[in-house]
Amino acid sequence: MDAREIYEFWLTDSYFDEKTKEELRGIAEDEKEIEERFYKELEFGTGGLRGIIGAGTNRMNIYTVRKATQGLANFIIREQAQEKGVAIAYDSRNMSPEFAEEAALCLAANGIRAYIFPSLRPTPMLSFALRKLGCIAGIVVTASHNPPEYNGYKVYWEDGAQITFPKDKEIIGEVKGITDYAQVKTTSREEALKTGFYQVIGEEIDDAYMEELKKLVLHPEIIQQEAKALKIVYTPLHGTGNIPVRRVLRELGFANVYVVKEQELPDGSFPTVSYPNPEDKNAFVLALGLAKEVDADIVLATDPDADRLGVYAKDTKTGEYVSFTGNMSGMLILEYQLSQRKELGLLPENGAVVTTIVSGKMAREAAKAYQVELIETLTGFKYIGEQIKFFEQNQEKEYIFGYEESYGCLVGTHARDKDAVVAVMALCEAAAYYKSQGMTLCDKMQELFEVYRYYKEDLCTVTLKGQDGAKQIDAMMEKLRLDVPKSIGCMRVTQFRDYREDVKIDMASGKKTGTGLPKSNVLYFELENSAWCCVRPSGTEPKIKFYVGVKGKSEEDAKALMQNITEDVTRCTVGLQMHS
Repeated sequence: MDAREIYEFWLTDSYFDEKTKEELRGIAEDEKEIEERFYKELEFGTGGLRGIIGAGTNRMNIYTVRKATQGLANFIIREQAQEKGVAIAYDSRNMSPEFAEEAALCLAANGIRAYIFPSLRPTPMLSFALRKLGCIAGIVVTASHNPPEYNGYKVYWEDGAQITFPKDKEIIGEVKGITDYAQVKTTSREEALKTGFYQVIGEEIDDAYMEELKKLVLHPEIIQQEAKALKIVYTPLHGTGNIPVRRVLRELGFANVYVVKEQELPDGSFPTVSYPNPEDKNAFVLALGLAKEVDADIVLATDPDADRLGVYAKDTKTGEYVSFTGNMSGMLILEYQLSQRKELGLLPENGAVVTTIVSGKMAREAAKAYQVELIETLTGFKYIGEQIKFFEQNQEKEYIFGYEESYGCLVGTHARDKDAVVAVMALCEAAAYYKSQGMTLCDKMQELFEVYRYYKEDLCTVTLKGQDGAKQIDAMMEKLRLDVPKSIGCMRVTQFRDYREDVKIDMASGKKTGTGLPKSNVLYFELENSAWCCVRPSGTEPKIKFYVGVKGKSEEDAKALMQNITEDVTRCTVGLQMHS
């Protein structure tokens, strides 16, 4: 059936409720909107679903959520693991409670116990809960930092990390195998409670999670010494971080925590920001205003599902608040963890730090300095979580820290996904420690640049929405794949990697080898003088992303190199769009 025929089916079939049909009747004369909503199924990708909320096969709604859950249930039953149950959490987005409820009732109808939180929780708490409860899988309803019109649905496996190959492909296969919505099972909440397949979880998980976080503190005595002097401004950006972030800081003794009142309470419409993303400087406008009022040392923001942390810190030399990229905040926590564990005799000989191929390269220098191994994975924290599983299975490495450039990191192994709550805790501990040494976070970051050299990274994105946009992004990737540039900016390309084709090419000799990582639609250009560029379509938004990094002899040198490369990348994106 074409898009119009599927639209008519949704309008007339008794399976779909009246509210859905009323919404669809409102677009009856809009052929483009009908096409966008029904030209395909909302794809259950390797992390789950993510899309615009609304009626249609290519939208987030109770029917696409039920279908995804039925596919997951079919896989769990096939694995004969239904006795272990599934944990479910959700964030503050519009329709999150409803989607979580639909997932729980579908599981219950399939004879799989659903453990569901009664109110919103951060994504890392879902990862922790499913491990604590011994579940086979977990579901979190969130669209992370996407704009307000989005929601999503992520699937985790029993190790606590998002699903990876081969289970991701097998679960996707089960979802795609459901061709009729009538195949999807559901039940009432009353019936699910009566049978015991619907169980509410809450405070006992919250308390256990907090205790695990507090075990990770390296210098409780420094916190007690400096906590009353350190001023922290925090905003949850209308998301899930408010209660757990404030709780852990309070229980550790941080007394001066100022919360942005306008952004304190959950609100899926995100009324004070157009884009609830701590990577976006506009998300910090209110927090920085409060910081200046109270003369804060650090300013922190977590995204709606509290797995990403954005940071500003006061530079006492200028009086200005300085923005930290995800690479910079990741390096501050990494350096603190490595240096203090070494000082305390807690740095394992077989220690490993895990980052992604698009994360900053300063971590390589730090790992070398502290004689720990650095492992790089594909983009996505699920691959970092997967490494923790491998370490536990083969006992060859001990996980120390993992981070990615997109403002996500993990201290400890209580969860297997990025955790902004523990990141807040770790960063505030580091700030207290450096304050005791007469340093700010800005001072420490400058010291890292001087010790490890001036690494600088940037991200250029092109947003191309809808069906036509997806085709353009595909065409841009294919053009780069088939016509590999010999240089980017003033830097010569020395090596080209195509992760989809699993090929690494030395540009001077033409020698080809494998990449050593799973297949993915990612192109990587290694440049001379430690510079690099990586291109990939976003897995969560209608964007193509160009990541770039340089290493300078000084801050000015790094800025000049970065400007040269980003200008060339910008020209390249315009040319690619014209070609597509």
